[in-house]
Amino acid sequence: MATETLRPGRRAVLAGLTGAALTGFADASPPVELRRLTPAFDRIVAPGTQVEVIATGIQWAEGPLWVPQDGGYLLFSDPPANIVRRWSRGGGVTTFLSPSGAPDPDRTVLREPGANGMALDRGGGLLIANSGGRSIDRVDLKTRRRTMLVGRYEGKRFNSPNDVHVARDGAIWFTDPPYGLAGDDRSPAKELGVNGVYRWRAGGEAVLVDGSLTRPNGIALSPDERRLYVAVSDAADPRVIAYDLGRDGMPRASRVLVSAKAWHEQGKPGLPDGMKVARDGTLVCSMPGGIMFLTPEGEPIGLIETSTPAANAAFGEGGAALYVTNNDRVLRIALRPGWQR
Repeated sequence: MATETLRPGRRAVLAGLTGAALTGFADASPPVELRRLTPAFDRIVAPGTQVEVIATGIQWAEGPLWVPQDGGYLLFSDPPANIVRRWSRGGGVTTFLSPSGAPDPDRTVLREPGANGMALDRGGGLLIANSGGRSIDRVDLKTRRRTMLVGRYEGKRFNSPNDVHVARDGAIWFTDPPYGLAGDDRSPAKELGVNGVYRWRAGGEAVLVDGSLTRPNGIALSPDERRLYVAVSDAADPRVIAYDLGRDGMPRASRVLVSAKAWHEQGKPGLPDGMKVARDGTLVCSMPGGIMFLTPEGEPIGLIETSTPAANAAFGEGGAALYVTNNDRVLRIALRPGWQR
């Protein structure tokens, strides 16, 4: 097995990484392989694990979220189709929200009118990065009643909120690239001059955390909430940035944790996109080529290698499974019980 050794603190460059394939996807259409890049991957995914396809026929699968209520089920979004779907082992795939974003979208203005990233708030409500509605919304899981929480920064409408993360104190962190707008940055509907990273607390205004990024996308906090991760889906410089946060929760320093430029230039499908952080600090992030497991220092551990772009991932079933939104389908990968303890 060929691997690249990366020392802690060094910027990880994803170039030419290969590893032992633990298993394939039996149906192999399109193929998926689990690649062990370091022995540390063995504590997360057991050799011989099979990749399960639980949903297909989606325009663009995004925003997976495991909901532990009512026996446990997965929600995932389809932003172009303006739908959020629900999957459970016993119930299969059903429609959960339609429309999931803008109720009557003008397709000359909106490229992706639906919901994108999702999270649960501290009260168990569903938070939606409403790409088409250009806002962060809360949806009651029982009644489906929707409330817009925040839709503007300094009086101007957001571009198209993409992903969302909830801190322990209830603060909502989110990214706002222009992907939902027809024409992206050239859209006449774009009111803000930046594609920002924001933080919002109930009763307050949105706070711009970083307005310098071209394509902020996935977002997550470290378990101790002293570090913020943001994926940048800019094809010219795809990367994951780590921000060290001060006591006020705002960045004090930042650095490129992982550069994915080399892999992208090799033609691997996808870009840094959605991400999640495990309780032990392991970062699980969309990368060119699939979903990568990384240490908090950005060292690659393992890869769910897909032949089509993977947009996001979510832990489910108490950490016993990882759900991956992979282009037009959703995958389930069993994880070793208790590995996040």
